[in-house]
Amino acid sequence: MNGSQIGTAWFGTHIVLIKCNYMTNQVVAVFKSDHAPFEPTANSCAETLSRYLSIGYALIGAYPLDNEQIQYVLQYR
Repeated sequence: MNGSQIGTAWFGTHIVLIKCNYMTNQVVAVFKSDHAPFEPTANSCAETLSRYLSIGYALIGAYPLDNEQIQYVLQYR
């Protein structure tokens, strides 16, 4: 399959970054690769993570950013 052909599905690895305030369980920001499958963001971090895990993403890391925020890195293949 020619990956550069217009209208073809994107195959490969996709990344989503979910930044949360773990003190309040609220989503601060979501960043994704251009063609990544995505779900609507919920107010709750736990629900947002649940949605992405349910469509096939795998958690590959969770990193503290400061005293209140954590960033989750999810990968879809």
